[in-house]
Amino acid sequence: MNAELQALRTYLDGQREHVTGILEGLSDDQLRQPVLPTGWSCLGLVHHLALDVERFWFPGVFAGQPDTLAELRAESGGNWQVPDGMTTEQVFALYRDQIEAADAVLSAAAGRDGALEEPPAAWPTEMWPDWRLPDLRHIVLHVITEEATHAGHLDAARELIDGTTWLGGDPADA
Repeated sequence: MNAELQALRTYLDGQREHVTGILEGLSDDQLRQPVLPTGWSCLGLVHHLALDVERFWFPGVFAGQPDTLAELRAESGGNWQVPDGMTTEQVFALYRDQIEAADAVLSAAAGRDGALEEPPAAWPTEMWPDWRLPDLRHIVLHVITEEATHAGHLDAARELIDGTTWLGGDPADA
């Protein structure tokens, strides 16, 4: 695997681990509890990351899988909420499954020379007619940024829920 792509994957995996790690130990009720005025929950954010980030950018945009993009366009905007009847375990399984699918796209690309310079196979011009990520390198960097930003949101939410922080310890002990 290309050394640069391997480095990017390492950072991406670190952010994915942060997303799940900061949520360990929360109850189902806590995971579903909105803590900010916008109303999203930690579990809703994981659902968003699974579909609107991992699935959208790698199988959808970069690999250009038409069914993936069509389904995501139909669901647009609704992925911040966990569908009725979907269990906590199903949301985390969806996130893991979408990471696995995203990693399969990245692994397939890693076997090609110049993969990081490859343009996306599809682009949702109806969403962004005047903006475009030019290649896989920029897509991976964008997804790292998305995962890291939302991991930070989850840090704040977790601290509001029970005082736990990613770096460990109780803030009252500081």
